[in-house]
Amino acid sequence: MAPSLSSNWKALQSKLGGASKNAKVTKPAIKKVKATAKVIPTTKTVPPVAVVSTPEVTVNREGSAIESALWNNEREVTAEDIKTAPLRQGRNDGRKRDSGKYLAMDCEFVGIGAEGKESALARISIVNFYGHVVFDKFVKPKEKVVDWRTWVSGVTPKHMNDAITFEEAQNTAADLLNNKILVGHAISHDLDALLLSHPRYLIRDTSSYKPFREIAKGRTPSLKNLSSHFLKVDIQGGSHSSVEDARATMLLFRLYKKDFEESMRPHFRK
Repeated sequence: MAPSLSSNWKALQSKLGGASKNAKVTKPAIKKVKATAKVIPTTKTVPPVAVVSTPEVTVNREGSAIESALWNNEREVTAEDIKTAPLRQGRNDGRKRDSGKYLAMDCEFVGIGAEGKESALARISIVNFYGHVVFDKFVKPKEKVVDWRTWVSGVTPKHMNDAITFEEAQNTAADLLNNKILVGHAISHDLDALLLSHPRYLIRDTSSYKPFREIAKGRTPSLKNLSSHFLKVDIQGGSHSSVEDARATMLLFRLYKKDFEESMRPHFRK
């Protein structure tokens, strides 16, 4: 019985030995599976790319609503046209980039003089009837800047590196505005800063339009309040953008263009 038992024992050992060898072979395979599993989380980092684009839409939403309403409509603009829809720019839109008959202007200022209480021109922006920018430049003040007013003007010392001179801004504005209908908000301040005059019958000032003044109980309404009330769009949430403000002014004018023009008839030149 002993030899038979020994033979069986060897056979059993042989089987056990073979099983253990097979177990050793399968271990690397298990490790490979685990290694592969670790790679999967890296592929899951792709979705954040979609998240990155979201802030861009949010930041530009207010501006695009105004810009699209101006650009996408030929003549009259209604409250329904003020949307966040993308601009529909086509090959034949070159005409919309011309200066045209109507121009809206807005300027930004910095503080000069004692305690920076006086104002000096630091940026000028002019857009056309469709909101297209025809002129937008930072302007280097002749006087020493005491207060950059960045929190409201958006102007910083770095902007002066590429700024044009006051004379360049003045001459360019004068050429662009010549014989054009000028749209603006309290536009006399901008013209005074540029040392320019403009015929009264060619000015459309949203700060003096009677229906706009009614929401301020006869006083001069702010452009921010007008945009919020009539356009349902918030502007000037932080530092101002003279381009955005000029576009908002043009949109307010176009929203009530027919009535606006009727109210100006007494000032038309005969």
